[in-house]
Amino acid sequence: MLLRCSAQDNLRIREDVRDLIDHAASTQSKTRSEFMIDAARRAAEDTLLDQTFIRVDPETYDRFVEVLDRPPGGEAYERLMSAPRPWKD
Repeated sequence: MLLRCSAQDNLRIREDVRDLIDHAASTQSKTRSEFMIDAARRAAEDTLLDQTFIRVDPETYDRFVEVLDRPPGGEAYERLMSAPRPWKD
């Protein structure tokens, strides 16, 4: 369901920034408004997710810390560590 806002948001944007936004929007076949709304929604979600607080009981927390403290190992880890590093020549 699409809801329309009754109030319009007016933004003052420098021409070079507007052109950049328009170019990016066109690469995704979106209007400027669609692009800006999507970008604002993603930014809002990221901001709220960064603020998420998760409560767990002491036993679950202890198990979580135990898993984090365990040294990595196994075939997949060895393969990862022996893979070529693209930042090294």
